Amino acid sequence: MIVVAILVVVAIAGLAIWAMQRRRSQELRQRFGPEYERTVESAQDRRQAEADLRARQERVDALEIRPLDAAARDRFGERWREVQAMFVDDPGSAVDQADTLIGEVMRARGYPVGDFEQRAADISVNHPQVVDHYRTAHAIAIRRRSGDGATEQLRQAFVHYRALFADLLETPEPEAEREAATTRRPVDAADEAREPVATSTRRRTRQDSTPSTPPVETEQPAEPGRRT
Repeated sequence: MIVVAILVVVAIAGLAIWAMQRRRSQELRQRFGPEYERTVESAQDRRQAEADLRARQERVDALEIRPLDAAARDRFGERWREVQAMFVDDPGSAVDQADTLIGEVMRARGYPVGDFEQRAADISVNHPQVVDHYRTAHAIAIRRRSGDGATEQLRQAFVHYRALFADLLETPEPEAEREAATTRRPVDAADEAREPVATSTRRRTRQDSTPSTPPVETEQPAEPGRRT
């Protein structure tokens, strides 16, 4: 009877541990989304991957991450429009400036701006849906500096930077616009980039003066060459 009782206790303890680990895994999967699967695939095993994700979460939770105030959001939005306009004549420099601007926004929000891998790991905690955009854009930017950067690749990098930029400013772009951006031809992007981007103030003024017009969505950071 004693042996049976011990076996029952061990079984219950094992079941409790299994349930706790399963719950933790589910919490990480929900928190990190696609970044969870990417980390598991690149790690030696699931336990190591989950330990890495928990370490990221603890690191970022200890930081003083703060939202941007309205003035800073408008200022960075204007900077983005200037970089976007640069893409028409100098796409390479525009991609470099977009990368620099991302770093400035991160710093303004309280993220440490160290090496790229650490930045991407920090971003993945609160912005897991767009961190892969960051990695893809950065990889293209690195290739460009090595002399390998076709205009189409640079346009794709800019679109990826745009997705992260919008998320950091907490003005995520609509899914339809994001899908359209990835299928737009370079010539279309270049032609449309020559059109000025309407500011949120102009949109609000236009909305207020025409009550019968459906509500206008909050302005999103424009992709290189998107017509408003």
